[in-house]
Formats: sequence, structure tokens, C-alpha cells
Amino acid sequence: MSPFQLEIQLVAAVVAVACALPGTFLVLRQMAMMSDAISHAILPGIVIGFFLTGNLSSPILILGGAATGLLTVVLVEWMRKTNRVREDAAIGLVFSALFATGVILIARYAGDVHLDTDAVLLGELAFAPFDRLEIAGYDLGPQSLYSTGSVGLLCAAFIMLFYKELKLATFDSALCATLGFLPGLLHYALMGLISMTAVAAFDAVGSILVVALMVGPPISAYLLTNRLDRMILYSILLAVTAAVSGYWIAYLLDASIAGCMAAIVGVQFGILLCVAPNQGLLAAWQRRKRQRWQFAIKMLVIHLLQHEGTPEAERECRVDHLQEHLAWEKPFAANVVSRAAAQRLLYPVGESLELTVTGRELAREAIVHH
Repeated sequence: MSPFQLEIQLVAAVVAVACALPGTFLVLRQMAMMSDAISHAILPGIVIGFFLTGNLSSPILILGGAATGLLTVVLVEWMRKTNRVREDAAIGLVFSALFATGVILIARYAGDVHLDTDAVLLGELAFAPFDRLEIAGYDLGPQSLYSTGSVGLLCAAFIMLFYKELKLATFDSALCATLGFLPGLLHYALMGLISMTAVAAFDAVGSILVVALMVGPPISAYLLTNRLDRMILYSILLAVTAAVSGYWIAYLLDASIAGCMAAIVGVQFGILLCVAPNQGLLAAWQRRKRQRWQFAIKMLVIHLLQHEGTPEAERECRVDHLQEHLAWEKPFAANVVSRAAAQRLLYPVGESLELTVTGRELAREAIVHH
């Protein structure tokens, strides 16, 4: 592995962490599409920052992008509060207008600068090692590593300092306001961090991968746990895994690095959607299947309890009569009886079935709850 390859993966991993940290709260607040809006709407802020400084590496670009990102949030919130436009429509209107403004500014005034729409959308991680940070003649590595790393550390520090407040504001903003924690201020601070993260990652990975890393890993992590601290940790691990594995797949296929990373994010979600222990499709199918058998067993013990000690008990409690009375197929009826016997709820007496003490208790509980 060459030093350039190592640096590309390191930049990608740092970008992944920086995006996954605030993205977790964005997903939990059901504002995933806001990441798409912000990552596009910051473009005019970046362009204006470049006009003011004439330097694509200036931190003023990050501040300009963060300002237009916050402007996006403010405009969306204002349009939503008018009760004339739904939030999704407001997001579409605001980010498309701001993004188009940025594209026009680039085409009109920055045509001879390395600031074009292809770089904006896709980025190019392969070029990250060529933009070096040099201080006093010392080469300190890719500049994007330090810009995204600084924003990532800022996000981590913000989350650690205001973890309880963010958690409360995310899950119960009304209670947060009642306790005096200013959920509105936390909201805009979080959106500002998301804007800064998007700008810092902009040149290296492009807006498409920013959205993928900010939304995909947290959604996948949400399938694995219901605890916030674990969700943040899983988001980081999934994002870094997607970044590194995406690079090597792009290397083997000679394809777009950012595109392969975004594709891996989608593959991760698809796999976890199927096999996640509690919320995956397979777990849901197994849960429904288990509930079906539990319901059938309860029906059986209730049926036996209702006819226990009656003159027709000998006929009603026969295994072959279950097909007629409960409308069960013969193999299904036999399976239910076998499962109930394995749980010591009943036992066969000749051709009939008798409830155990446990079976009678289960039947009575089911009748009471029903």
C-alpha cells in the first residue's frame, strides 16, 4: 500500500466519522432530507467565500457555507410555519433555489477556477493527497484531513458537552423547553455543525457522498440498537467500514471512489434491513411465525378448557376433531398439538387430549386478557 493510498483512506475515514456524528441526530429527528438540502445549499456560501478571499483553502469558505446552511434551515422552518407548504416541499424549494444560485455564480464568475459542478456533486478523493498542508517548510499531509478532522473534533466535542440536552431535545423537545434547555438554540447549533461538516467534506468527497455518509450509517445503526450511545458508535463503525471498503472496491474496479463508498453504504443498509437481530425483515418474519404458533396454541388450550368435564368432551377433545371445529388442516393441527405437548400444556389420553395444570392456567389467562 502506497502512502497516497493510505492518505486517501485516512481522509475518507475522517470524513465518514465527521458526517456520522451529527447525522445520527439528524436521522433521529426525522430530518434526513435536510442533509441533502444543506449539502447542496451551501454552494453559494462557498462561492461567495471564495470571492472574498480568492483562496479555496480559506476557512472563510467553511463559515460562508455554514451561514448558507443555516439560512436553508431558517427558510425551511419559516415556510413550514406558514402552514401553506409542507416540510418536504419547503426543503425542495429552498435547496434547489440556493444550489441553482451557486451553480450560476460558478458558471458566471468562477469558470477558470477548480470549483465546478462535477467537483461539487462527486468530489474526487484521489486528488486529496495532492493538496498538502505545509507549515514552515514541513509537509503535514493532506489539507482536507485537517479541515474535516477539525470539524469532526468540533462535532464530537459538541455532542459530548451537550449529550443529555441533545438527547432530551431529540426525543422530547417540549420537555426540553420546559426544563429551560433551549431546544431551538440546540437545533440551530446542530444544523450549523452539519453545514460546517458538509463544507469541510465538500471538496474531497462531494455532496453526494456527504449525504450518503450522513444518513446511511445512522439509519443502518438504528436497525441494530435502540440506545443512543450505541447508535452513535455503530454509525461511526459502519461509516468507516464503508469508506475503507469502498476505496478498495473502487481500486479493483477502477471506478469512482465516492460512488463506490456510497454504494457500500447502500449495501450495508440492505444487508442489515434483512438480518438485523430485532428490526430486520428476517427477525420480523420469525416473530410473526412465532406469534402464529403461540396464538394457535392458546386457541387449542381454550378449546380444551371450554369442553373439559362436559358430556361432549370425549368428541370435542379428540385430535381429529380439531380440523373440523377450528378449521385447521391436519398437518397444522398435529404440529400445534405437538408444540403444546412439548411445552407441557397437554398430554394425550387415548384419542383425546387432556390439559395439564399449566395448560389450564394459560387458557384462563388468555380468556381474561381477551
